[in-house]
Amino acid sequence: MGNVLAASPSSSSSSSNVSSMPPPPPLTAPAPVEEKKQSSHKKISDNNPGTYEDLHKACKEVFPQPFEGCKLVINKGLSNHFQVSHTLQLSGIGPGAYHFGATYVGNKQTGPNEAFPVLLGDIDTNGSLNAQMIHQFTDRIRGKTIIQTQKSVWVLIQSDAEYRGNDFTASITTANIDIINNSGVVVGHYLQRMTPSVDVGGELLYQYGSQEADMMSVAGRYTSDRWIASATVGQTGWHLSYWHKGNENVKVGVEYEYNTRARDSSVSAGYQMEVPKSNITFRGMLDTNWTVAAVMEKRLPPLPFTFVLSGMINHAKNQSRFGFGLNIG
Repeated sequence: MGNVLAASPSSSSSSSNVSSMPPPPPLTAPAPVEEKKQSSHKKISDNNPGTYEDLHKACKEVFPQPFEGCKLVINKGLSNHFQVSHTLQLSGIGPGAYHFGATYVGNKQTGPNEAFPVLLGDIDTNGSLNAQMIHQFTDRIRGKTIIQTQKSVWVLIQSDAEYRGNDFTASITTANIDIINNSGVVVGHYLQRMTPSVDVGGELLYQYGSQEADMMSVAGRYTSDRWIASATVGQTGWHLSYWHKGNENVKVGVEYEYNTRARDSSVSAGYQMEVPKSNITFRGMLDTNWTVAAVMEKRLPPLPFTFVLSGMINHAKNQSRFGFGLNIG
């Protein structure tokens, strides 16, 4: 159930590809739950194909997220349920920014690393707010609400409802529904597990109002022990991805994206390499737009520090961006 703020006829891909503020991992699990409920949840998770928006997730996680300038992130856990974060970023190509974030995790534990409800928010010095509220109502039904503002302007109000069956996931998303002006966006997703290795599904987006449009896409995924191949084909374009696990420390991914309206295509290749003895993680990428990027993360145990180096060069545009950061907590 992705952020559909940018969903429109000119979108380069389906609404599920539009980024939203991802929820951080839950804090310390509050309390154990009954054994009967744990086994029920595990049975659904083993056969359920997951969500439509996560079809390309494994491949995307391989690619680096480069940044420019200096970045300091401080995370502080105040209790088993509450955590705050401070992010300060200074850049040579734009004004500096400070973000304050807070996360609350409730008492309802649905798995070893999942507890609900989850409330999280992020606000910067300009007054722009990103907030999410996620709750697991039952073992099969989950709801999510996203609110985004830019200063005093409401940008997005989105509501998601998701149902997970034993071998399928169905969800519906509504965004910026305005009854007075008769406008808004409605998106439906369905993903079905056909065999232990094959999942197929589809997406239907309908935007009504002054710019009425409807778009449809179909998708499939094949999963083996060491690789995953996914494809999404729709009216706005194609998205193909391949993820391969070389060993426990090396993973690679390749993506192909084509925008039918812009008649533009690109291919990106990325890798992730772990060096456990040195507590280092490397991520790098290269695409057909002549962009080369890499990020190195160095953990500094026993201190809760992570040092980050980032670099990006575009040879065609003669541009380069470099940064370093420190994560505490």
